[in-house]
Amino acid sequence: MADITLTQAEANTLIAMEKHRANDAPHEFPMHGQSLVLPLYSVDRREQFLLDVKRGSIDLMKVTYQNRARQVVTLLRLDYGGPPHRNPDEQEIPCPHLHVYKEGYGDKWAISVPTSHFRQPGDLWVLLEDFMQFCNISTPPLIEKSLFL
Repeated sequence: MADITLTQAEANTLIAMEKHRANDAPHEFPMHGQSLVLPLYSVDRREQFLLDVKRGSIDLMKVTYQNRARQVVTLLRLDYGGPPHRNPDEQEIPCPHLHVYKEGYGDKWAISVPTSHFRQPGDLWVLLEDFMQFCNISTPPLIEKSLFL
């Protein structure tokens, strides 16, 4: 698969673009070790996106929420319950942290989770809702809570 790079302006446009679920199929929030990959579309359906929801296999509080464009370009990724992240400038960012696409680096840079956008970082369900809103997913996929969430 070819390596796709975006300019920062392209990435910012894709991040800001309104996104909608591709269908009305219900999905259950992943159990430990499981993941979901859910298709999303722009309003005009010219751009396709993916929402990834991945659950840790040992630590049930470990989760990754990711928004991708063009199949392989990570625009935003929220890591919760994992190790800290070391940015290319050697700055260490504790978990939870948010990876934001940066031209020339892709998703290699992380920032602290902005508390202005994420209400309850300790609640995986609320964290998912806030992440989808942060990604501008206006019509989110139908994801049902599992018993062990």
